[in-house]
Amino acid sequence: MTELSSFTYAHDGEVLSGVYGDDGGERETATVVLLHGAGNGSKERLVPLLTEFVTRGCRGLAFDFSGHGESTGALRELSLRRRFEQAVALIDAKVPDGGPLILVGFSMSGQTVADLVGHYGARVAAVGLCAPAVYAKEAWEVPFAEGNGRFSEIIRRPDGWRAAPSLDVLRAYEGRAVLAVPGTDAVIPPAVTEAVQDALAARARFTRFEVPDAEHMLGLWFQEHAEDRREFVTAVLAD
Repeated sequence: MTELSSFTYAHDGEVLSGVYGDDGGERETATVVLLHGAGNGSKERLVPLLTEFVTRGCRGLAFDFSGHGESTGALRELSLRRRFEQAVALIDAKVPDGGPLILVGFSMSGQTVADLVGHYGARVAAVGLCAPAVYAKEAWEVPFAEGNGRFSEIIRRPDGWRAAPSLDVLRAYEGRAVLAVPGTDAVIPPAVTEAVQDALAARARFTRFEVPDAEHMLGLWFQEHAEDRREFVTAVLAD
């Protein structure tokens, strides 16, 4: 069995908890970065998926955003901007300089993946978006608070996501892209999913990966369903 190593990393007053896998390969080996969703999301449920990627020859990295899992910090103080900055800090610390990236994000981390694509550009060889969310520009800086603050007000505005800058980033992306879509999603409106699909299909080498029996929490689904987990990894690594 592939062994993953636990680590901690100090960033911006928090201690972030992560796991890392390395096949000992060349610098050019791609590193897959798995990013969990909001709420009670954590790296723990993504470990089987990370292990599958590392078994296929990738380096692998997953971590808890602050306020989640084993990382320090308060969830109410987290924001989309801080999520992006934490991901950048860990990627820059753990991934060989200039090495290719595979970015996989669940739910809220669909936005974070788009932010990272905009930041790292051509280094991003592939993306996997699992029931992804995208958000209005004005939501990026706002702390999540307790679920009844300004962030919640912004993201609940009808059609407020339609001008999301992340859709433009995904529309310009030219690498490999897989969109995993559960059969039932009570969190992400179908119009958001279709907008993300349209954006990815513009230039990327795109595949829609249907998971008919799953609901929104695809990280949990992949943890518990090995066949779907393997097929998703195969789709992301298809090129």
